[in-house]
Amino acid sequence: MLEKDIQEILFTEEQLKKRVEELARQIENDYAEKEVMFIGILRGSFVFLADLCRAVDLPCTLDFMSVSSYGTGTTSSGQIQIIKDLSEDITGRHVIVVEDILDSGNTLHYLLNILEHRHPASVRLCALLDKPERRVKPVELHYCGFSIPDAFVVGYGLDYAERYRSLPYVGILKPEVYGG
Repeated sequence: MLEKDIQEILFTEEQLKKRVEELARQIENDYAEKEVMFIGILRGSFVFLADLCRAVDLPCTLDFMSVSSYGTGTTSSGQIQIIKDLSEDITGRHVIVVEDILDSGNTLHYLLNILEHRHPASVRLCALLDKPERRVKPVELHYCGFSIPDAFVVGYGLDYAERYRSLPYVGILKPEVYGG
């Protein structure tokens, strides 16, 4: 039913699985014999984070934050709000922030700055998708699944108005669906 709204599939379920495995190997190499704390940015990262943490063969813990700058729109409002903060202290911990997509960089620039002030041992960013054309704020991306063009994408946790998250692939949403 939701598939009718997809203009084009960018990454298949198989491509996503392969890339998640590759990212897991990179993280294992970078954090050999260390414990990492994954911080998933809700809600879009939950599918990616679940697959990533299962693929990483390291001791790890999970926590979540919910940060919003979109509301129900398709572009960032620039107004950043922490809706759910961390449950755990990150002082002295190796933190990997896991996000679905790095777009303008506004939200992640703000969020990473907040996390750095909480004195972790390290903070790195892992995003499934990177949209460099849209970058407004500088953000260092340590682990990138795929670089994508400036298109509105859904699936594999990414949504439009809370729909399409359950699609097993990442696809471009038809502009007529969101009024683009």
